[in-house]
Amino acid sequence: MRPLTEDWHTLSAENLGHELKCEFDQGLDKPEARRRLEQHGPNQLKDSGRRPLWHLLLKQFSDFMILVLLAAALISGFIGELVDTIAILVIITLNAVIGAVQEFRAERAIAALKAMAAPTARVRRQGRVQVLPCAELVPDSQVHQIHHDQ
Repeated sequence: MRPLTEDWHTLSAENLGHELKCEFDQGLDKPEARRRLEQHGPNQLKDSGRRPLWHLLLKQFSDFMILVLLAAALISGFIGELVDTIAILVIITLNAVIGAVQEFRAERAIAALKAMAAPTARVRRQGRVQVLPCAELVPDSQVHQIHHDQ
């Protein structure tokens, strides 16, 4: 199956069905849906787990340029350039704090998106409308309506 064009959202329902190689009024059959699920994997955001802020902060020091700056600060300290050493360390610290906070906010945003995601969707499979978990949706499925189960 070739990828859709970038402007797939502008296609008519019939043209989209043709592009996706499925009969729009019938939907996918079960073997084809299963094959596509195996090919593309479940339709869900990957959960890397929430990491503590201190872990995110330490991770900021693994970047190559930060390590170069740490080496520069160390060399500046050994040759007696205290002002340069302090300036480099302040820049490194600010960079680490800003990076850790941004990553922490991004993880919270992903968690909020996952909480808002609909758990089920109505799709047409083999000519019948069914309610499936959203994780079982595959590319080329015709989604009719999203249900928010609570």
